[in-house]
Amino acid sequence: MKQDNFFTSIKELLVQINEALPFDLKDGEIWKLWKNVVGEYTALHTRPVSIRDRVLTVEVSSPIWLQELRYKEKEISAKLNEMLKRDAVEKIRFQMNKR
Repeated sequence: MKQDNFFTSIKELLVQINEALPFDLKDGEIWKLWKNVVGEYTALHTRPVSIRDRVLTVEVSSPIWLQELRYKEKEISAKLNEMLKRDAVEKIRFQMNKR
């Protein structure tokens, strides 16, 4: 007699959740790599806050940093993608710190 699986395995649930997310779970590496990518001094004035559909949102501490980093967007995203060994970041959106 064939028994229907009433319960879904945790592995199956995690796969389904991962497929439904608007980001790759591996994108968490961005937070670990940030200081190495932008440098220690810049990292003191910035922090990645989210990534969705390959758009990384980064908060900055002042309008000067906002301006400076907008010029370096392509360089930063290229370096992140190189260190991640995949195209995780297509665009970076810089915004003022909301705190």
